[in-house]
Amino acid sequence: MYAISPAIHTEEMGYAMSRLEIDSDVSDDGSAIFEDCTSQPTKKPLNYLDNEISQLTKLKSTPHQLLGQVGPGRPELPVSPVKLLAGRESNYSGRGRFSSADCCHLLSRYLPVNGPSLIDQMASRAYVSQFSADGSLFVAGFQGSHIRIYNVDEGWKVKKNILAKSLRWTITDTSLSPDQRYLVYASMSPIVHIVNIGSSETESLANVTEIHDGLDLSSSDDGGYSVGIFTVKFSTDGRELVAGSSGDSIYVYDLEANKLSLRILAHTSDVNTVCFADEASHLIYSGSDDTFCKVWDRRCLNSRGKPAGVLMGHLEGITFIDSRGDGRYFISNGKDQTIKLWDIRKMSSNVTNPGYRSYEWDYRWMDYPPQAKNLKHPCDQSVATYRGHSVLRTLIRCYFSPAFSTGQKYIYTGSHNACVYIYDLVSGAQVATLKHHKSPVRDCSWHPFQTTLVSSSWDGDVVKWGFDGSAEVPPLSAKRRASRRRNS
Repeated sequence: MYAISPAIHTEEMGYAMSRLEIDSDVSDDGSAIFEDCTSQPTKKPLNYLDNEISQLTKLKSTPHQLLGQVGPGRPELPVSPVKLLAGRESNYSGRGRFSSADCCHLLSRYLPVNGPSLIDQMASRAYVSQFSADGSLFVAGFQGSHIRIYNVDEGWKVKKNILAKSLRWTITDTSLSPDQRYLVYASMSPIVHIVNIGSSETESLANVTEIHDGLDLSSSDDGGYSVGIFTVKFSTDGRELVAGSSGDSIYVYDLEANKLSLRILAHTSDVNTVCFADEASHLIYSGSDDTFCKVWDRRCLNSRGKPAGVLMGHLEGITFIDSRGDGRYFISNGKDQTIKLWDIRKMSSNVTNPGYRSYEWDYRWMDYPPQAKNLKHPCDQSVATYRGHSVLRTLIRCYFSPAFSTGQKYIYTGSHNACVYIYDLVSGAQVATLKHHKSPVRDCSWHPFQTTLVSSSWDGDVVKWGFDGSAEVPPLSAKRRASRRRNS
């Protein structure tokens, strides 16, 4: 039995114990009172990104120059679907087919902004929602111990209904193995559990109908206190797990040897997020409440090792990191209400504490101070900054849009104000804001191949967004919604 250290001030536990029901922006009936947001695209750019990643993005999402030149005059962007099809049929490119960039140019114009349609509705808060790498499965994790895995290709039928074991406060993260046979889940405990999702059982009650093996990530260096795991990820080969904890540490667990192989005291505060930089799994990115992003090279790493480099720019803690997958660029969501884009070639070996704070603020129950909104880190190493969403109360997640359908042309994020925001990576413009939920949207996921986005919220709803003609689930009526809530 583990005891939570009184010194640990985690974002989820702190919120639970102090302002769960009396938060200033939550009404008496439990629904959030939030600023207005619209599902209509906005064209006002926030910044302009004119550098290498801008060119890389254009190469991945700009069609062949001859495809747009069906008629006289200079080709114009974007090229209409009619011109693209006519150019392909006339074989203007000489290939006789669309390239991946041609496809991205066409598909990226159709954003998943229509809907939403209801996938599921639970009586507890949704914390995690993720498509599998091939898009055939979808995982949703809830505070009330439930993890549901849906078979997307079979009409979102529940493939596995998992009731978590030894849950501490909530499911903080889940991860599917590369072969999609196993799922790991974490909570505010040093024990991460692994479940065989390939079995025939639909109901997976921990150690009753199925075994949920516990993987102990604690170590003697933890000082006798029980740490909570905020994030956990499989390596690309499926042989290891990497995790970040409230103990300021990164853990690597060897699944074949069934033991903790590495623990790094990586930051000076909670490690809220870790991820692999690319498929090689050599580089790891981490983000912490100490405001720093760090890069770790596993090829020259030991338990007392130092990071390969540090990236500065956020003024508050970092809630999530997503890699572009190229071992060079990544984005991070921060409690300073921004997403930042990073190039690891700009990292440094020294860190600078800006010493900017002249106010008291706790993101678990307070609004972001107005006087802090215009502050800038004196040593900001980020490539670009995106603003408009809100990062409060919980570890809001952000992502690059899919490479296959959009060329990673966009980034998207959940938000405390119950919306999902989509930004243009290059211009910084807010191109869409999805409004449906009544409570914070902690996580959301864009299908890797289809124009479909799923958002989950603390209101318990898991809903699907698409474009006209893509919806497969009928929209939820207000009457039916009220009935479902009463029954739950």
